[in-house]
Amino acid sequence: MTIPEYVLNSALIGLVVLQVRGITITKAALVFPVVMTVWIATSLLRAIPTQGNDLYLVVGGALAGAALGGLAGLATSVTRRGANAIAKAGALAAVLWVVGIGARLTFSIWASHGGAATIRAFSTTHHITSGAAWGTAFILMAIAEVATRTGVIFLRTLRTGAVIERGGLIRRFVTA
Repeated sequence: MTIPEYVLNSALIGLVVLQVRGITITKAALVFPVVMTVWIATSLLRAIPTQGNDLYLVVGGALAGAALGGLAGLATSVTRRGANAIAKAGALAAVLWVVGIGARLTFSIWASHGGAATIRAFSTTHHITSGAAWGTAFILMAIAEVATRTGVIFLRTLRTGAVIERGGLIRRFVTA
């Protein structure tokens, strides 16, 4: 696992930890996680492998990320406070988020500390042609997880009728 991957996963965990306390939904608070994830992930992503069953693995990773992100978004309460909306991640949202990140981290550590032979055998049996397919699947999983969770929170914020201000990131964290 590379330093940018550790930074990305640590930052993603930090986003949910901050939302456990609650955050005022602003345009910056919605856009920043998606931009950060796409920027870091695309610096790691070189190509989308399509040989053998690589594409199935890649699409499966993206779908798993979308499912985890969507469920985490639904498990985040969005309430209106005055003209603004407050998003507060509950225990289930935090668990789902950590499951996605933990799965990627665990796989990466396992692959580089004794699991490579098992992964190679699985890949051969299931016609996955390269290790790049695994990396791409996990990168797209992270992007889909963040984008879907953010999209769900955005839609839930709109349903409250709250105003989504332009606003900054740091000053929008709720202390109550």
